[in-house]
Amino acid sequence: MSAAGLSAGTLQPATAVAQLNEAVEAAQRAFEQGRQADPARRAGWLEAIAAGLEQDSAGLVEIAARETHLAVARLEGELKRTVFQLRLFAAEIRLGEHFDATIDHADPAWGMGPRPDLRRYNVPLGVVGVFGASNFPFAFSVMGGDSASALAAGCAVVHKAHDAHAELAARTARTVTDALDGAGAPSGLFALVTGRQAGEALVDHPLVKAVGFTGSTAGGRALLNRIAARPEPIPFFGELGGINAVFATPKAWASRRTEILAGYAASFTLGMGQFCTKPGLLFVPAGHAAEIRGQLEQELSAFTPARLLSERLHAGYADAVAGLRGSGGVDVLLAGDFAEEPSPTVLLTTAAEVRKNPGLLRQEMFGPASLVVEYQDQAELPGLAGLLEGQLTTTLQAEEDDDVAALAARLADISGRVLWNGWPTGVTVSYAQHHGGPYPATTSATTSVGTAAIRRFLRPVAYQSFPAARLPEPLQDGNPWRVPQRVDGVWHHPSGGSGSRTSSGEGLQ
Repeated sequence: MSAAGLSAGTLQPATAVAQLNEAVEAAQRAFEQGRQADPARRAGWLEAIAAGLEQDSAGLVEIAARETHLAVARLEGELKRTVFQLRLFAAEIRLGEHFDATIDHADPAWGMGPRPDLRRYNVPLGVVGVFGASNFPFAFSVMGGDSASALAAGCAVVHKAHDAHAELAARTARTVTDALDGAGAPSGLFALVTGRQAGEALVDHPLVKAVGFTGSTAGGRALLNRIAARPEPIPFFGELGGINAVFATPKAWASRRTEILAGYAASFTLGMGQFCTKPGLLFVPAGHAAEIRGQLEQELSAFTPARLLSERLHAGYADAVAGLRGSGGVDVLLAGDFAEEPSPTVLLTTAAEVRKNPGLLRQEMFGPASLVVEYQDQAELPGLAGLLEGQLTTTLQAEEDDDVAALAARLADISGRVLWNGWPTGVTVSYAQHHGGPYPATTSATTSVGTAAIRRFLRPVAYQSFPAARLPEPLQDGNPWRVPQRVDGVWHHPSGGSGSRTSSGEGLQ
């Protein structure tokens, strides 16, 4: 293991390119040593990291609170989510379903002619570069979803720390590397690097076979372009955020608009609006602006402002809100401020205005601000949804007898998760979760949350007519790792396997 440019308890200057190269080369050696580890052994490495984070939780949370200005309770919950995720991934890889082991025995009578012996399974990509997020110092940073799922897949990880919480990154990396050392994992399997120069060199390094990123659209696009310019382009799993539109139908609005506005106020201000799933748009029937203003003032009367994550994010938030507020056809419902601890802002426009200027629907305000859009008729909603870019989430506030089939279908086209009568902040870590969406929400068709995230860092390899003794364990007829196998078209799930399903856990985002 290594934390390039870091030593225990001490922050060092940014990682030099030579150090970055050493870290990546060490990660490649660790990958080659550890790629054949059986599922139980690899699961043990993840469980060791989880135990290490739990043991060091008080110190980690103290540093995180000081660097990020986030509430201790929020950080404790986020760390709990991170530990749960590691253990869930450990259970998942013990089951072995991620291998997708498929065996076609030789068949001289196969319908299109004789079939050779073919066997296919998923193998890890290699060294993965991961860029940490500013708004989730545990869940999407050093040992967040990208790092954890890459390690679960059998890859090695070189993580580029986010400078918004550099001390926490150093402490977390030391905890991770100590845990892996104690569990007997190959040296170099995880490393931390710091600084822009090291981040650019990480993306460019020929031994890096995939990159994970959570951050801004501008930052993600810059990385995507850099990766595309490599002599060997590689997969880029970028989560770039979104507006997370909410559509309230006339029936839902008539029957429970008080409840809808209460949920909206709580959701768009949660964590000072610094969640990538914050509802930045609310579509409502026209004619209720005064009522909306009055209730939101009431709902937010007890709101306690806090500092945003960094001065840079604060400046970007102020610019985004001021720019949208200054657009034609946009009015102010709640005039927040840009103080050191900003109060919430709510803006108002109409469907007619956004049809003239769809850019109004595409301005992310990363902080406690949101835009309400008034429409005249429910029939407008599918067309309005068509003006949106790719979304991580969209939400329907509707009644059971509402005819929203066309709208729901349109929302499924443009978003990764569609909610019914809920709020998008809160991303559970589970088997069916999908946290992604069409560009610019993400740069891939995969999820960064849930057990399916592991498969991002795998690729299939088929073996044809190989001697039995030379086949990888998941493809052997004897199945020594006891993983599920699809044999001649029929799935076989070994009984008495060591893996088991566990309950899901609520997370943040």
